[in-house]
Amino acid sequence: MDLKPSAVARVGLYGGAFDPPHVAHHRLAQTAIDQLALEVLYVVPTGHAWHKQRSLSPAVHRLAMTRLHFKDMAKVVVEAREMNRDGPSYTLDTLKELQGMHAPSCQWFLVMGEDQRARFHTWHQWAAIAQLATLAVAHRTDDAAASGPHLADMQPGFANANTALTIQWLEMPAMNVSATDIRQRAALGQPLQGLVQDSVAQYIQHHHLYQDTHD
Repeated sequence: MDLKPSAVARVGLYGGAFDPPHVAHHRLAQTAIDQLALEVLYVVPTGHAWHKQRSLSPAVHRLAMTRLHFKDMAKVVVEAREMNRDGPSYTLDTLKELQGMHAPSCQWFLVMGEDQRARFHTWHQWAAIAQLATLAVAHRTDDAAASGPHLADMQPGFANANTALTIQWLEMPAMNVSATDIRQRAALGQPLQGLVQDSVAQYIQHHHLYQDTHD
């Protein structure tokens, strides 16, 4: 997109391994854009995933798949900065770098799924992140438990936090899709139709990705 940072007022950041990116990632990105009235959503594939036990696919493949997956979304900018950065990928560093490109008056949202929300207290300097961006969390539209304004009220890891964390809930239907399942299907040569974009499925097949993994 033809981005003019100085003219943007509402910005989102959506990070993840995207190994591979799938239809739930696409739905969450579109939901965030629509419900938060975002003018731009930075989609940032993880570089060195210090928090993951398994090794990720090579950055070049994850970046290529992410660009294919989101290319139809005009307000999405796929950012490779974490892949180009030495050392562990910390969301706080990425957020600060991106915010430096925009006016101080911009409102920032950190887009994530419920699984990431539950682990947010384990993130590197999570309280500092919460000071810079509002957490925008997807939950099922029929999930009555996902209510209330504070993460500290719901997650034991935040019980002693000095930072009051508020959530902007994103109403999104549950989607039973996981990257782990997709990798396993690819390893077995099973079709990926309806789970990833056709262009991503073709990329996986062409580059023989996930053929040696069943995790």
